[in-house]
Amino acid sequence: MNAHHQESFDEVDGARVIPIRPGDPGSESGSGAETAAGGRAEAGSGRVQTGSGDVSAPLAQDGSDRHPVERAVASGLAFLRRRLTGDYEVDEFGFDPELNATLLLPPARALYERWFRVELVGLENVPAKGGALLVANHSGTVPLDGIMLSVATHDHLDRPLRLLGADLVYQVPVLGHLARKAGHTLACPADAARLLGKDELVGVFPEGFKGIGKPYADRYKLQRFGRGGFVETALRADVPIIPTAIVGAEEIYPKIADLKPLARLLGLPYFPVTPTFPLLGAAGLVPLPSKWVIRFGEPMPLADYGPEAADDPMTVFNLTDHVREVVQQMLYETLLRRGNPFL
Repeated sequence: MNAHHQESFDEVDGARVIPIRPGDPGSESGSGAETAAGGRAEAGSGRVQTGSGDVSAPLAQDGSDRHPVERAVASGLAFLRRRLTGDYEVDEFGFDPELNATLLLPPARALYERWFRVELVGLENVPAKGGALLVANHSGTVPLDGIMLSVATHDHLDRPLRLLGADLVYQVPVLGHLARKAGHTLACPADAARLLGKDELVGVFPEGFKGIGKPYADRYKLQRFGRGGFVETALRADVPIIPTAIVGAEEIYPKIADLKPLARLLGLPYFPVTPTFPLLGAAGLVPLPSKWVIRFGEPMPLADYGPEAADDPMTVFNLTDHVREVVQQMLYETLLRRGNPFL
């Protein structure tokens, strides 16, 4: 996801266990509770004694002896039922937390954990609650960096990341729909302000297509941070900026050339040529297994400037340039920490 502009649930040996409730015989004394088969469930023992003798069987900690596959099937059927009946919630932007956690994040998580082996640094710098704006470098030819960043905040901070994305993303029917279901929206000041006003964690890539589409020779060299729209948004919302450096994306699809005529024909900002694409066809779309490190810098509070500073072009320019310099320095330091890109 990239930013084009800134303004992205009882049965044990056949005995149904009757739940022990406070006040029931045996609930306080620990002497046990009757089962439907005439046996007793020993309180606190996690086992049930049937009426036929001393045969006992372990009870699962969650009160269920279902096989994991059965539980997965039951969970999947329940999910489908809620989808068919409309018994689920989305917010005003179309964000569907259940769909995101059930269908969209698992494949991304496989890449995150097994393929890219993402390491996080400075996670304590991201606030556990309240609005904040993550400002990160953008790269990789295909915007997987936004997806990996979303997995990181969801799994390690229990916070969904609301990315501000480029117009092009929402012009592609399926992609645009899935992006909104994942919680992302168009990169515009109004949407950004509304999200930050709701104390959401928002992410933006100020380089836009200039960063994601740059040649491999210019890897980890930040491009221009637009006109500073993200700074204006943070100032008006009075939220901190969290500079973020993502190392590893540059190596997944090393861009060595750009077929501009084909890009114009397809209405794309660029059509990349990499060592594997289009030479290997669909196989060339498999990203190289680079080692990723995502580093979160110290928050940059803007309260001392005040919302009115958003109308001062010089203040906005200086802050934008400062954030860019901080992210660039973080990139250099994180590159040294990572070392070999594939080990």
